[in-house]
Amino acid sequence: MRVSSSTIVIKKLGRQPYSETVYRMKAFTAGRTLNTLDQFWLLEHPSIYTLGQAAKEKHVLDPKNIEVVRCDRGGQVTYHGPGQIVGYLMIDLRRKSISIKQLVTGIETAIVAALHSVGVDSHSEEGAHGVYVNDKKIAALGFRVSKGRTYHGFSLNVNMDLEPFTRINPCGYQGLKVTDIFSERGYTVMERLHCCLVREVTRAFHYASFEIEKLAI
Repeated sequence: MRVSSSTIVIKKLGRQPYSETVYRMKAFTAGRTLNTLDQFWLLEHPSIYTLGQAAKEKHVLDPKNIEVVRCDRGGQVTYHGPGQIVGYLMIDLRRKSISIKQLVTGIETAIVAALHSVGVDSHSEEGAHGVYVNDKKIAALGFRVSKGRTYHGFSLNVNMDLEPFTRINPCGYQGLKVTDIFSERGYTVMERLHCCLVREVTRAFHYASFEIEKLAI
């Protein structure tokens, strides 16, 4: 008997190494059964540049002492670091009866709504996945789907050192400007943002309930 698709497990994991987290996401996805609840992980990574599966290395301009890692998500190059919320979504698309396009649109809609809740006006753009404040990118997306099940997800810049973004072409776009919530509003409350993202993600994908676990994968 299949479990309900209306419940999702939320894991708040604090700061986690990137490569280890990807390994755990892949292991979770590979080990899923029809009775495995979907999961949404909220965390932060130490400084790292990540290249999507088909990303071009030329978009990494000057990494200096920051590690560069290639992974199996979609998209080009991005930066993860302290002060950024990373959200990884492990969703059974078939069970939820949603397409990849609906997944991306749902995440963008959820991020825009969460930003609105903290006083930041933002929008998505056709043909350039992510979320933007005017002409500056504030959130990036990159997913992988295996047998109808997703992993990887999005990153939202909250209150971070934005200088490392100047050493890459963010998401493969030369000259693309990047911003964070602190730059736009002058304040941030990380826990409030977590709550807003949980609320909007569960709303976007019609989860009726969620279970929260902290600091455990």
